Amino acid sequence: MADMEMEEDHPRLILHNFLTEDECKELEFIHKSCSTIGYRPNVFSTTLSHLIATNSAHLIIPFLPIRDRLKEKVEETFGCEYELVTEFTGLISWSRGASIGWHSDDNRPYLKQRDFTAVCYLNSYGKDFEGGLFHFQDGEPKTIAPMVGDAVIYTSDGRNTHSVDEVTSGERLTLTLWFSRDSSHDEDAKLILLLEENVLHKSNNVPWSLLPLPASDNMYWFSPHQASNQDIGFDIRLGRLHALGFDVYYSRDMNFGSDLSELLMEPMQLARRDQLLDHKFVNVLHSLQVAQFYFWKGCKSQAFTNEVQSGKAVRLSRSQSEKITQVNSIFLKDTKLVETVFQSADRCYFNLATFLLQSLNGKIIHVSYIKKFY
Repeated sequence: MADMEMEEDHPRLILHNFLTEDECKELEFIHKSCSTIGYRPNVFSTTLSHLIATNSAHLIIPFLPIRDRLKEKVEETFGCEYELVTEFTGLISWSRGASIGWHSDDNRPYLKQRDFTAVCYLNSYGKDFEGGLFHFQDGEPKTIAPMVGDAVIYTSDGRNTHSVDEVTSGERLTLTLWFSRDSSHDEDAKLILLLEENVLHKSNNVPWSLLPLPASDNMYWFSPHQASNQDIGFDIRLGRLHALGFDVYYSRDMNFGSDLSELLMEPMQLARRDQLLDHKFVNVLHSLQVAQFYFWKGCKSQAFTNEVQSGKAVRLSRSQSEKITQVNSIFLKDTKLVETVFQSADRCYFNLATFLLQSLNGKIIHVSYIKKFY
């Protein structure tokens, strides 16, 4: 699995096929159904604390065995068994235009607790994206072309200064972890506290729900170069649905003078081509999770079937189409920009009956993870 022996001056190790393709696809599903705007322009991120905050804590389950395996490998490689805690775990994707120059991962005073880095590649250079090559400033290997399932582990200090080329197309997806010898930065302790607070809040105020609760809308607003202007850009939840071939429909009347800040929290339906799916989702994040789950698990190579006459979908009326156009004008604005950021899923045939079977059971995603856990 290891690609090379470590250099003493630049301690690092390349691990081929550290993750299986199935593990990578599962993490890709989680990221594409839950991510928010990231810390740099054209970057998206999904943190474990965000999953808890949006009532999607069950999606943390697939991370747990991977984190343990990575920590054990880092401790074994660098001779620090039982010394490390996981400081951060996150899914990070880089879309067209994203890059980062030479830096070390502990290059700020508030990052000095980071001792080791692990980066797992969830998709492949040349197939899923172009650009985005990883370079070390010194030592060997100098350049890494990300390949699905591979991982690179290295010290987080200046001995492993590195950069990432600009992504020119597609979406470069990674699982990134940092490890620390300082137990006060243990991510697990913080996550347990968040989970306890979340459960306590639910038990005192609202019934237990299995459905996602979106964060504030500004966390989902993508704008070129992170401009704050809401007149350009798009909501990434609607953007990812658009990439899958869906539009969003709200039955209530809208006008541009009204406050639409809470609209994406309201129940809605999905439309595809000229059909309106006969199922209401509790909010747009719920619909995105179901759609991404389908394209991960339920998408088969079979022709699109017309289900209009069965009652599972209805033909869009002119007024319904106009409402969809209005929603798009507010939350998508420039569909060409969406299509340069997110790849289309048109290569995957869509079966309406299968999708609706999943949609009718709003608990399907949660239940599948509970079964896995137990």
